[in-house]
Amino acid sequence: MVTISKNRMHALVSAAWMNRAMIAIVYVWFGSLKIIGVSPAEGLVTKLFDLTLSPFMSIQQFLILLGGAECLIGLLWLFPRISKWAFWIMVGHLFTTFLPVLLLPNETWQSFFALTLTGQYIIKNVVLLSAAWFIYVFSEN
Repeated sequence: MVTISKNRMHALVSAAWMNRAMIAIVYVWFGSLKIIGVSPAEGLVTKLFDLTLSPFMSIQQFLILLGGAECLIGLLWLFPRISKWAFWIMVGHLFTTFLPVLLLPNETWQSFFALTLTGQYIIKNVVLLSAAWFIYVFSEN
């Protein structure tokens, strides 16, 4: 068993809340941009949508649904009792955000190991995943 000092525990709790707040801000912000139709990711989302979900709904419906889901994911992180749920829902969402790296290589890769700006935008999501993992393993519930 590892003993953690009171100061260190306070720092961990603060770090967990900072991660929660930052994940919430990013998800609510980016989700809101999709809902109001001004997301810079809309072109990429549309290309992936055309390859995958276009037979089932319109892109306008999907963007509102995706934006709403992203806002919800962000808000879930603000409730510690449902952190485990928030984590797994976010993992599912992040899995889909990595799909363009595989399905739209011309949009995400310049050459072997060299990402485009769009590819970098996608890969940076590992930082969000890392922050979520920290909260997940630190959560008591």
